[in-house]
Amino acid sequence: MIEQQQFFECLNDIGIKFVTGVPDSCLYEFCLYAETELPQEQHVIAASEGNAVALAAGYHLATGSVPLVYMQNSGLSNAMNPLLSLTNKDVYAIPMVLLIGWRGEPGTTDWAQHKKVGQLTTSLLQSMDIPFRIIGNDSDVIDAAKWATRTAQEMSGPTALLVRRGAFGGNKKEDNVLREEKYNMSRERAIACVIKSTPKNTIFVATTGRTTRELYKLRNEIGEGHGVDFLNVGAMGHASSIATGIALAKKNNLVVCLDGDGAAIMHLGALTTIGMIGPSNLLHVVLNNGAHESVGGQPTAGFSTNLTAIAENAGYKTVGKAVESEPILQDTIKTLLTSRGPAFIDVRLRKGSGKGPPPLQVFHQDLKDAFMKAIG
Repeated sequence: MIEQQQFFECLNDIGIKFVTGVPDSCLYEFCLYAETELPQEQHVIAASEGNAVALAAGYHLATGSVPLVYMQNSGLSNAMNPLLSLTNKDVYAIPMVLLIGWRGEPGTTDWAQHKKVGQLTTSLLQSMDIPFRIIGNDSDVIDAAKWATRTAQEMSGPTALLVRRGAFGGNKKEDNVLREEKYNMSRERAIACVIKSTPKNTIFVATTGRTTRELYKLRNEIGEGHGVDFLNVGAMGHASSIATGIALAKKNNLVVCLDGDGAAIMHLGALTTIGMIGPSNLLHVVLNNGAHESVGGQPTAGFSTNLTAIAENAGYKTVGKAVESEPILQDTIKTLLTSRGPAFIDVRLRKGSGKGPPPLQVFHQDLKDAFMKAIG
């Protein structure tokens, strides 16, 4: 595994003074070092990968230095617009180094949502004219970093280092404790409370990461089927939009979106669309632990942002503040279900779920077919 202090010293020596991105499990040790060792003005955890590319572009415009942007390869879709219409050599020709975690690499075992993007990653980089090198455990990462920075400067555009799983560490997610816990309720208890407090014919849409796994696990424990649950295992940040589409078509059912703080913030503009449409049967619950827990626990802006006020101003019904306990969550759901929605609840949680829920050993198209049949 690559030694992070040496790598960051190399970045400093070759002139990379600003790092930004969205955390990824393939880059766990890198993200942890950046969060704990770099000053705030040198490291920003961005809302989305496109946000990170634009931040890096602004830093280059102000300083002339080459910034570094990190992401999972699935985030290339979010980053593609600014990479092609801002940093590209035919537009503003802005150099930067992309550090990309390679999930779903061909020939490796990974979850279904990573398979296709893993197959396409190298082709996407080639199609965008972004030169890249692949980094594994035996790679000379110092030489690769120097090459990427030098090439970015020479061509006035982005280059990339594509990181294989394990090369930068990964999966030590319970070790990353970056702050004291402010709240007591767990995500699993909050999900159980929402299930108990909503009608039996409620349709659920769960966001990417541990929320899908915990909802699936809870259904098994209480002896209920999974037919009314849509598990959004990929497409981070889009669960609320999926739930809204369902709510518009199934007006006689309550539709609950179990969202995450990192996911909701990634595509925060969806709240304005939902508020404008105004589906009265939508309950949007953000399970907010202030962290990107599924990829290592790095902090989000969840605790520093008044999500309730944002949602209320976008057109949601709220109770005016975040919820911090199960009894208050239960009462809040009861109150909001008596009003015409869409309704929004920011549920403040502690980070962590013990050893974590078991992985989803499912065939996703079977789940889709069962879901469509169940909601009929």
